[in-house]
Amino acid sequence: MISSSEYGSHSWELMVTADHQHKDVQKEFLLQVTGDLHVGGLMLKLVEQIKIPQDWSDYAFWWEQKNCWLLKTHWTLDKCGVQADAKLLFTTQHKMLRLRLPNMKTVRLRVSFSSMVFKAVSDICKILNIRRSEELSLLKQSEDTLKKKKKKDKNSKEPLTEDILNLCNSPVSSGLSGSPGLYSKTMTPVYDPVSGTPASSTITWFSDSPLTEQNCSILAFSQTNCSPEALAEMYQPRTLADKAKLSAGWLDSSRSLMEQGILEDDQLLLRFKYYTFFDLNPKYDAVRINQIYEQARWAILLEEIDCTEEEMLIFAALQAQYHVSKLSVSSEAQDSTTESEVDEVEAALSNLEVTLEGGNANNILEDITDIPKLADNLRLVRPRKLSLKAIKPYWFVFKDTSISYFKNRESAQGEPIEKLNLKGCEVVPDVNVAAKKFGIKLLIPVADGMNEVYLRCDNENQYARWMAACVLASKGKTMADSSYNPEVNKILSFLKMKNWTVSSQVPSDQDSIEMKPECFVSLRYTKKYKSKQLVARILEAHQNVSQMTLVEAKLRFIQAWQSLPEFGLSYYIVR
Repeated sequence: MISSSEYGSHSWELMVTADHQHKDVQKEFLLQVTGDLHVGGLMLKLVEQIKIPQDWSDYAFWWEQKNCWLLKTHWTLDKCGVQADAKLLFTTQHKMLRLRLPNMKTVRLRVSFSSMVFKAVSDICKILNIRRSEELSLLKQSEDTLKKKKKKDKNSKEPLTEDILNLCNSPVSSGLSGSPGLYSKTMTPVYDPVSGTPASSTITWFSDSPLTEQNCSILAFSQTNCSPEALAEMYQPRTLADKAKLSAGWLDSSRSLMEQGILEDDQLLLRFKYYTFFDLNPKYDAVRINQIYEQARWAILLEEIDCTEEEMLIFAALQAQYHVSKLSVSSEAQDSTTESEVDEVEAALSNLEVTLEGGNANNILEDITDIPKLADNLRLVRPRKLSLKAIKPYWFVFKDTSISYFKNRESAQGEPIEKLNLKGCEVVPDVNVAAKKFGIKLLIPVADGMNEVYLRCDNENQYARWMAACVLASKGKTMADSSYNPEVNKILSFLKMKNWTVSSQVPSDQDSIEMKPECFVSLRYTKKYKSKQLVARILEAHQNVSQMTLVEAKLRFIQAWQSLPEFGLSYYIVR
């Protein structure tokens, strides 16, 4: 064996580039290091060579060849696997990033490029005052959408200057803890629950946050509607493959931005990725509700989710109501004295009392042991290829997660004609309120494909009960589940909105003049109908929602969006 002394010392040279702002000082350094030197020691060595007195606490080493950060400063270079061929970049962990919010506003803020995307999104939501950050994620626009935008920009003669909201002085984004007021344990209301405007007294909560009162209102209110020309320029998915391209851009939540090829000042989209919105509360969630409303609105306008003409007019009516309410709120004097507020503690105690009392104590055991069932006369429709649909009335019984049907009520004690297990089936509403048609389309998976069955109900209440039961059964839940009654109420309220009552009042010309119907419906309907026809139909649908406040209109819009058959579906191309 040859002794190591014949080779000289164990040290070797390592090339490190320092990403600092000083032009006169060199950026590349050749450091003499050994394998047992820890990462923190390497930082110290480098900073001593740079000889610039500044705060280096946000700096860390980025290893480009391995596409990873060296964040564990106590690890040695040998343990990290760093050898003489490695090229390290000494750069800041927090960098500027442009984020396009669901309301199409772009904000510029400082984000951690070294922590996991999940943690980065949590920090972003603290800056923007959005609760439940786990529902959101970052999305990189696909090349196809960007190509379309570039083509449009080339065609337009005037260069488009984007209005960017700068939030770069954020305490959260620079690695410090957020404002305690935004996430205080007492959760003092930050917004007026009726109008949704930021309560002026609570602006003190934002004292160390970049969200001023003006910025709050930009994020918590929808801006003016865009023109049909602007809508036509946006990327619209035509096929399922196009929809899958939208989903392909989601970033990996368990890796950092830098590891996924995101560079400083790149633009990403902040979007709601998981469509179960937990605890939407107008008191605290003005920004969150508005951003969900905007994501829903653009999904409908750009036809990312399909809806019928009747549903499209409901969405248009709710947008129109929001528009009208916003005008009326802005015209009122902001300094008008509000009604005396109920003491918060008393309100909370009375709420708690109601919750704890619940219903009748005698029924509790009964509720636990008995799974409710539905039994009613419905009509069964089975589509046939060569003949007309066969429609026959039967006695239906819904229990657990399956439907059984019998010839009549008397024979319900015996064997059923057929038993349909709804677990894992697709449930699609087949409704036309104007024509009094209340149908439920069931696609039940069987060995050789899908078994298609239609159930016809007689009225709205019957439809709501059976539809809610089918929806829960498809997810493997019974009617004993706590979400059954809210589901019934949701379906009934949606049907109520569809049930337009033509008012004797003729819509005033003033309303017609102010409203631009093209802003409220997708391009397909602006091509199909003339502007006057659209105004008349939207105003007709608007009669049902004309008494709603700003926040109510948004929440009802979100609720109607959640009732669509395709809601919550994301498409992916799998090879």
